[in-house]
Amino acid sequence: MNSAARRIGRTLALVLPVVLVLSGTLAVTRVPWSSTATDSQVLTASSGKALTKTAVRAPEEALRKRLLVELQEKDPGVALTHLQEATAKRPSLAKHCVSIARDLGRAAVAKYGAAHRAQAFSRPVCDTSFATGVAAAQ
Repeated sequence: MNSAARRIGRTLALVLPVVLVLSGTLAVTRVPWSSTATDSQVLTASSGKALTKTAVRAPEEALRKRLLVELQEKDPGVALTHLQEATAKRPSLAKHCVSIARDLGRAAVAKYGAAHRAQAFSRPVCDTSFATGVAAAQ
């Protein structure tokens, strides 16, 4: 009787962890990330690549891109005004204001071909970083 109990105990000790691991793995292979009224998106454990942090554009990068496009379509003065408004609305963008204004200065020189034409749009946004960008592009 004692040896039978030992044999059952050893069998359970070997089989039970395997069963628990497999059941846990099967339980998490389908994770619903979001669901809508019409259909449900399901991501399985073996599907595709995970979204990396760099795949999502940061707010300051989106603002930089939008302002550079605006500079090309209109003029640097409009882009600088919108930069100033954006940093006033979202103070978290203020730490990126200097680099964005500097990039706008470089882009203005590239657009107008001369630093003195780009410098005409300079204003004291982000501690005159626009003028620094213009000067660096010469």
